[in-house]
Order: sequence, then structure tokens, then C-alpha cells
Amino acid sequence: MRPFAYERAASPEDALARHEDGARYLGGGTNLVDLMRLGVETPAKLVDVTGLAHDRIERDADGTLVVGAAVTNGDLAADRTVREEFPMLAKAILSGASGQLRNLATTGGNLLQRTRCPYFQDTSKPCNKRSPGTGCPARDGDHRNLAIIGHSDACVATHPSDMAVALAALGASVRVLGRDGERTVPLGDFHRLPGDEPQRDTVLGPGDLVTAVVVPPLRMPSAYRKVRERASFAFALVSVAAALDVRDGTVRDVRLALGGVAHKPWRAGRAEEALRGAPAAGESFARAADAELAAAEPLRDNAYKVPLARDLIVRTLAGLGEGDRS
Repeated sequence: MRPFAYERAASPEDALARHEDGARYLGGGTNLVDLMRLGVETPAKLVDVTGLAHDRIERDADGTLVVGAAVTNGDLAADRTVREEFPMLAKAILSGASGQLRNLATTGGNLLQRTRCPYFQDTSKPCNKRSPGTGCPARDGDHRNLAIIGHSDACVATHPSDMAVALAALGASVRVLGRDGERTVPLGDFHRLPGDEPQRDTVLGPGDLVTAVVVPPLRMPSAYRKVRERASFAFALVSVAAALDVRDGTVRDVRLALGGVAHKPWRAGRAEEALRGAPAAGESFARAADAELAAAEPLRDNAYKVPLARDLIVRTLAGLGEGDRS
């Protein structure tokens, strides 16, 4: 690990003042420190933001949830309001990492964690995300667990977060403090598809600090399901966050997002549009899944993700229609 400076911010404004080229904000550090050990991240300075007043979970009068960026994943998953009113979010968090990591990792850091593509993490290999212009060996190499939707010639990496998939389905937004003041970014616009700039995971600018995540109320049954290669501490091959409102056998509203398939949490807008007003039946769920996955462009070794995602969407929606929220 290369030498670096360490400073502790006393306030959000102080954090902005201390940030400079080559600096990184340090929260739980569960991803950043690992990348520093691998030589992928080489910050000249770490600005510790763990002491800022962003460690609370608050609920507005209308039911909106405001989650501070420093709230740990463990505390968020255990919060009673989250468990009772946003169960897909609690389940998604508990599906990721280990208990030890969840007790250290933060909400803001979870959103900002970087891909686990093996080429990105191996500094002996070329990687456009790590070193722009060097190429994407994953396209012709080991891409079994990588993207099938929204990828580009420059990058086929996937976003690793479980929590962010649930937040995408929930229509959450991210509060960001920058040098021009505070702004709110819808989560669907917060993460980027790779295009020809895969090194940019999000729309954050230099020095921008995530301060909170805002989650609108959810008044329908929800569930999170994840397919992975082993039972614990494994990233999603495919995951589904879904919420379904059925009245008199008809889908009145639906929220659907996929993980493990794209460079960002994938909000399944085509499937949602196909389902609203349709019968709450397996045939409708299958047609909606097909409508969404028609845009898939799998590579040589990850085409299995298309039928896997289709089946998981159908099973999750069917389960919600039958009252199963597991």
C-alpha cells in the first residue's frame, strides 16, 4: 500500500474544503481499503467523514425515509421501520456481505462500491475502468458473471450492490453536497452505464459528498430474491427487487429492479409498463420479463443469465401475487 495523508473532517463543509485532486472520502472503508491493498486505488489523501452527523434514520410525516450516508448497513437492515415498511430493502441488505462487514459498511459507501470484475481488481491486467484506453479483456475472457444489459465495447462490468437494487425499485434519491450547494439525484440517474467512460461509476463530480438517501413510502407488498453461486458472502448472478399492488386480480402498480445484469442497478421500466393494468397471472409476468430482457445482449459465456433473470422475475412476482414476501 502506498503512503497517504489522513485527515478527519469536522463538518460536511470541512470535508469539501479538505478534498482535493487525488483524495477520497473514507466511511466504513470496506471496499476502498481493499482496493488500496490491491493497488487499484492509490489516493494521496483520505478524508474521514465518519464523524459527521449523517448517522441517523429519520421518517418524515408522509412516511418518507431519510437515511444518513453514515448509517451502517447493519443498523439499516435492523431498523424496525425498514423491516416493517420496506422489507425488500432489509432483505437486500441482509443478502449482501457478512454480518461483520454490514456492521462497518455505510449506506453511502454501499452505493459507491466498485465492481468485483476480476480484471478491474488485477493490476497486472488491462482494464478500461481502472486505466482508460487499455481495453476490456473481459469481453473475450472471463465474463460469466458480468453484464448482459447496457454494457459497451469499453466495459461489461456489473454493479455489485444488493442494497442499491432495492433502492432502485423503491424510487429512492441521493442527497449530494458539492461546492455549489446541495442537490438531489434520483437513484436511477446516480449510477452510469459504461458507454465510453467506464471509469466513471456515478454522476458525482470532484469533491461531491453523499449525505443521505431518501426513500419514498412504499404501500404494497415487496420482496427481494437473489441467485448466487454459494449460500453466503457472494455477489448476485441475478437478483430481483419487486413490489406488487394487485386489486381484483389486476396489477394496479408494480416496482421492479434487477441486479447482477448491468453496470448499474437496472430499473425494469419496460416490464413495469407491460404489467400495469394486466392480469396478475404467470402469463403476464412472463410477457413483462420478456419485454425487459429483449434488450439483453449476452456474451459468449453469460447467456444463461437471460433465462435465469426471466424465471426469477416471474417467480418473485407470482410469489407476491400469492402473498409470499420471502
